[in-house]
Amino acid sequence: MQKRDGGVAHRRACLKITLWLLGAWAVVSFGCSIVWRDWLDAHFPSVGTAPFGFWMAQQGSIVCFVLILVVYAVLMNRLDRKFGYVEGSAATMKGSGGKR
Repeated sequence: MQKRDGGVAHRRACLKITLWLLGAWAVVSFGCSIVWRDWLDAHFPSVGTAPFGFWMAQQGSIVCFVLILVVYAVLMNRLDRKFGYVEGSAATMKGSGGKR
């Protein structure tokens, strides 16, 4: 029963991380490029020759998406180690009692 409880807790934590990062992605993608574009143009400096709101719609949301991917990978690796789900040959040897 301990393994099952750990699996449920791991899955809940995975969903929590995923939903928070999806929320951040939605805010950056839709908020900065559609909802707050005019405000960003008026209150932030231009990036090169493009207004900041336009830049966020074109490039900034992609940069934020890549950062979200990196954050996701780091958080999920940390979570997997916490619950004992480790990839690689060391985990294989550990799970088989040191025998391959």
